[in-house]
Amino acid sequence: MQNISALPKVLFVEEAVDHLPDDVQTLKAMLIAAQRREAHLQHIIRMLQRNQFGQRSEKLPPDQLALGLEDQAIAMAEAETLVADGEAVRDGRKRGRPRREGDEARASLPPHLPRIEVVIPPEATACACCGGTLHQIGEDRAERLDVIPAQFRVLVTVRPKMGCRACGDGVARAPAPARLVPGGLPTEGLVAHILTGKYADHLPLYRQQQIMARAGIEIERGVMTGWVGHAAARLKPLVERMQARMLTADRLFADETTVKVLAPGKGSTRTGYFWAMARDDRAHGGQDPPWVVYRYYPGRAHKYGAELLAGYRGILQVDGYDAYDALGDPKRPGGPLTLVHCWAHVRRKLFDVAKGGNAPIAEHMLGLIQRLYQHEKEVRGQSPAVRLAKRQADSMPIIDQMQAYIETTLAKALRCGDTAKALRYARSRWATLTRFLEDGRIELDTNSIERCMRPIALQRKNALFAGHDLGAENWAAIASLIESAKLCGHDPQAYLKDVLTRLLERSDADPIDDLLPGYWTDTKAAESRFEITSVAHAA
Repeated sequence: MQNISALPKVLFVEEAVDHLPDDVQTLKAMLIAAQRREAHLQHIIRMLQRNQFGQRSEKLPPDQLALGLEDQAIAMAEAETLVADGEAVRDGRKRGRPRREGDEARASLPPHLPRIEVVIPPEATACACCGGTLHQIGEDRAERLDVIPAQFRVLVTVRPKMGCRACGDGVARAPAPARLVPGGLPTEGLVAHILTGKYADHLPLYRQQQIMARAGIEIERGVMTGWVGHAAARLKPLVERMQARMLTADRLFADETTVKVLAPGKGSTRTGYFWAMARDDRAHGGQDPPWVVYRYYPGRAHKYGAELLAGYRGILQVDGYDAYDALGDPKRPGGPLTLVHCWAHVRRKLFDVAKGGNAPIAEHMLGLIQRLYQHEKEVRGQSPAVRLAKRQADSMPIIDQMQAYIETTLAKALRCGDTAKALRYARSRWATLTRFLEDGRIELDTNSIERCMRPIALQRKNALFAGHDLGAENWAAIASLIESAKLCGHDPQAYLKDVLTRLLERSDADPIDDLLPGYWTDTKAAESRFEITSVAHAA
């Protein structure tokens, strides 16, 4: 197949005329491909220029820029197809058939996926040379990824009534299984599917309603909201248990982000906040499962951070927001915690200065911080003792050099400006920034929890706002379980389906720790409770 990246040279360089095909259809396809490639590249260049140099209001967020790059890749694939079809017509081959095996970089298909073999026998059964019968001497195998669209089904529960022939009075019948929605239509599997679509895949309920309608299933969005509410009521005790256990951890991360909530009776929205705390000890070989818990509060006042972390006395890694500073106060009720600040936020402020150019001080500081991160890569996953020894040997000299450079620069060369602000930001938090040199469990930054805030931002863009405070609380609770399940490597839909089913079989006094992410094992309980005896299709 013609290499698209070489098309402009083939089309416009005189020395390459001899390489042009004689077929008109192929030439036409090559010309169309080159023109489309050039137009899309110019469009991408304009997007990048606007994102780099445009006004703040004109700059594209990363996901929007990614959409543009996706369109460019789609256009390139379209152009390659046009060229391949033109060459196929010229060579007498079937359109769409690859010219060479291995042209496409194939992804590795997981072994757990079911394989459906389609055998295509040769058209001839006799040898073209002597007429003898052909027998198999080998085979060519090629795998392609296929999909069966989501299929809705009706689960019919049958409870036979058994009577006594002798006396006629004894009647036996199995009790009706508990349902998440009493008297309702959905199975726990369907509710888990809706929860995963809404809070993991960021599909608002009205979009899920449209998807169901395409399958001929008319379910009002208001009905689905009721199902979600029933699930939230069952799942919230799990989140509360997770939070209680996290408050006994040696180290936590904390962060907060905005959410829009509809103001009752005003027809407008107000700003609330998701406060979050996360536990992730994998970087130093910790065995506790990684979790994140979100809590909704109507504001960003200091009291909400204190309420979220009430009673916690371990290590807390945060950004520079001063709401957390009071938690390290020795006068704090219950005692202070150990506060640690984030090097990524220092780097971010210096990067904002350096990207404008002509910023040698910021560039020098960025180089030193980069060296810190290079040493961290070498000890990721090691024990706290190994990490601490490595840091004291390799990172401490860099920290000493950086501290001396900041003090000298601020004292002699720099009084004001963005660079001075960035340096003063680091100096004012120096004790908490350098605590990673004292404890191998501490990370350089708060990236662990910042990654957990991204799904909230995606959901915020798609859902726009929560309908009320309780809706935001339900969102926070379900998102806590979904994101924690993802951190632990669980399929969130399988997790929710099984957990919702098993919760129905327990009383409020039963332990639930085995249902928490990381401790949960999929028992397929939702499927094993029923014996499927027949499958009937409606006419």
